[in-house]
Amino acid sequence: MKILVTGAKGFVGKNLCAQLNNIKDGKARCYGDVQIEEVFEYDLDSTPEQLDAWCKECDFVFNLAGVNRPQNQEEFMQGNFGFASTLLDTLKKHGNTCPVMLSSSQQASLTGRFGNSEYGRSKKAGEDLFLAYERDFLQAQPSPLPSREGSGVGLPRVLIYRFPNLFGKWCRPNYNSAVATFCNAVANDLPYTVNDPSVELELLYIDDLVDEMIACLRGEEHHCEFEGLAVVPSSSDEGRYCYVPTTHKATLGEIVNLLNQFAAQPQTLMIPEIPADSFAKKLYSTYLSYLPKEKAAFPLKMNVDDRGSFTELVHTLNSGQVSINISKPGITKGQHWHNTKWEFFIVVAGHGLIQERKLGTDEVLEFEVSGDNIQCIHMLPGYTHNIINLSETENLVTVMYCNEIFNPNKPDTYFEKV
Repeated sequence: MKILVTGAKGFVGKNLCAQLNNIKDGKARCYGDVQIEEVFEYDLDSTPEQLDAWCKECDFVFNLAGVNRPQNQEEFMQGNFGFASTLLDTLKKHGNTCPVMLSSSQQASLTGRFGNSEYGRSKKAGEDLFLAYERDFLQAQPSPLPSREGSGVGLPRVLIYRFPNLFGKWCRPNYNSAVATFCNAVANDLPYTVNDPSVELELLYIDDLVDEMIACLRGEEHHCEFEGLAVVPSSSDEGRYCYVPTTHKATLGEIVNLLNQFAAQPQTLMIPEIPADSFAKKLYSTYLSYLPKEKAAFPLKMNVDDRGSFTELVHTLNSGQVSINISKPGITKGQHWHNTKWEFFIVVAGHGLIQERKLGTDEVLEFEVSGDNIQCIHMLPGYTHNIINLSETENLVTVMYCNEIFNPNKPDTYFEKV
């Protein structure tokens, strides 16, 4: 397939083009049998001649071009309706009946707080134009046309998406995304204002949006109708509109609270709870994309003595901590046991010996370990244990996981030689 993306340098366009090119180049192989031959990236610096040529060749169009913050209100209609007209007219000129996706907005509902939105009116006009394009073509062609060679495309499909608030990497702050604005401000220590922390947003993450766009290419888009802002899922035969099924709802106060937790991580070492597919996980990745160079690296507290060093790397809320231990040549560390605490020792460099002895017995479990053969050794509760650097010249480097964060008031650590 040859794909035309308009608005290719915008937030959505940049992310979509990156993944389409990953598919084209064989780097993204998680989308089944999607085959992409070319990605035509149209934006403000493209020429009318390029648009004309690409409209002739393309097998699918993602129309993401639009105006969000014009100098005057009239530019909304010109940018969001006018270009859509040009695009469809150019496709008609070449008899190209490929599917066309339109990026619209919740504001096109013209309900509630969007009832008097000039931006919403321009988006609704664009939607009506696309629906008329499909309707007029179907009326003019009562029987299906043969598919375009190699594309599997017959009669045109118009795929209209009303997106809610978007967020993710590369989104422009102080423009049309509160999440981008807050992420950029917190990451760069800039002032920001939350007028009403209780305001709730419906939020769509860019990777979920991109996955839905690629589903369009496979003919697997999700259809719906709208009742105001509410999505009503429907079959492809019934729904005039399309939607991304995965969105999140969060208040401004919740968003800012999470961002402040993320910002504190270099000091606390605490990784917040970020379950798979959660809003927190997606917001954390978004926040990190706004970090300046000076915050992309941060120091860790190394506890250093004559034996080497011990450095805590990360803490978790419910699952303990990870640390790095460096033992100098010939040094023995440990010689203690725990009641409930348990650990993994993973030697990643050097050559050493781990010994464990169950209290009250003489039997010693021994594990020779090396960075050349990385393995994980359990430190068993009720077993006193140590780790010995067997090298005379090299440091022994061990990654240590513990099932709980160290509590100096209840260390659960008792000295006893193996």
